[in-house]
Amino acid sequence: MNHFHYKNGELYVENVPVGRLAGKVGTPFYCYSTATLVRHFEVLRDALAGLDATICYAVKANSNLAVIRTLAELGAGADVVSEGELRRALAAGVPPDRIVFSGVGKSKRELELALDKGILQINVESDAELEELSQLAAGKGRQAAIAIRVNPDVDANTHAKITTGRKENKFGIEWTRAHQVLQQASRLPGIEVTGVAVHIGSQLTELHPFREAFRRVRDLVLMLKADGLAIRRIDLGGGLGVPYDPRNENPPLPGDYADIIRETLGDLGCQLVVEPGRLLVGNAGILVSRVLRVKEGATRTFVVCDAAMNDLVRPAMYDAYHEILPINEALPGTELLPVDVVGPVCESGDTFARQRGLPALARGDLIAFATAGAYGATMASTYNSRLLVPEVMVKESVFAVVRARPTYEDMLALESLPRWMHQPAE
Repeated sequence: MNHFHYKNGELYVENVPVGRLAGKVGTPFYCYSTATLVRHFEVLRDALAGLDATICYAVKANSNLAVIRTLAELGAGADVVSEGELRRALAAGVPPDRIVFSGVGKSKRELELALDKGILQINVESDAELEELSQLAAGKGRQAAIAIRVNPDVDANTHAKITTGRKENKFGIEWTRAHQVLQQASRLPGIEVTGVAVHIGSQLTELHPFREAFRRVRDLVLMLKADGLAIRRIDLGGGLGVPYDPRNENPPLPGDYADIIRETLGDLGCQLVVEPGRLLVGNAGILVSRVLRVKEGATRTFVVCDAAMNDLVRPAMYDAYHEILPINEALPGTELLPVDVVGPVCESGDTFARQRGLPALARGDLIAFATAGAYGATMASTYNSRLLVPEVMVKESVFAVVRARPTYEDMLALESLPRWMHQPAE
């Protein structure tokens, strides 16, 4: 469910017209709906009712402080994969004891910071990381609460670039070795083995990969408990998909996902951690852009807008689909014309849609790329020396700019010429 709707022929975010935001902020910009964030969190929380489950929001999906804080105020923890994300979660008010640190390449500095902050859990992904963490924790006189991330060799049936649970992926420890590694971990100084973690990919649209992965985790936990290891927590990762194309995609509902958890793991007496990202924020955001011009090519029509692949890279990177909504609603029966919607970046890959049926658009018209709340702003760059776009949050009838658009002076100030070069005249 989202809170982007047409009212009197104009697209609104909750009770704020998108055109008004564009006039205040300029285009392109991201816009997030507080009501949608709250609704999605509550639906998942209610689906997990009766389970000892903690929802740790996957910050990589959208790391804006206002987004993290909105979810934290509802009781969410955070799943982080870098020092920057850990610092963002703390700055947004997430308690350290509700933070999980995941990721295959944690640096010494990041591990030390996690230890110093006393976070809930570090998900260890290799023997080498385990050894390093043991040395660091013992040197500080601390006990590092860890889970071993298991790679269950399960095909998530998602895009190859966002699958993480097959044996050829870089993530986790092969599930057939996990028992041995956990036994080793239990004997290391500075290490407190708390559980097992698994995450098989993102944007899953079927339930059976979850069931298969969770069953393997179940078998491992029962084996470890039989050996006397006090496994008290199971981290299930995230991955449940959202409908980018509502006409052709129908991912499982959170209630169905929760039923799989109950079926496979509900009787083990363990605390459960779930780490949704896209599920909470995907449909809560749009990217608003203005049409620069309509260009008639030799074989097709191009709608050139002021947003580009550096602002929303998913179509270029994953061939991802995003619904495109004209801000001014088309009248019933309006003819839809096949157009390519492209940006101004000097790459042929800077294409949001090919031969998409849209009502006639003209210079100055506003459009919105839907379901852009996840992996939009967080993956943006300054390619072509384009400025990062601002982010706006709406709550009912009010809005706030929660990340300002930088100036070109801000961008240039990050760089300097070496002293042996002649300085440009001012």
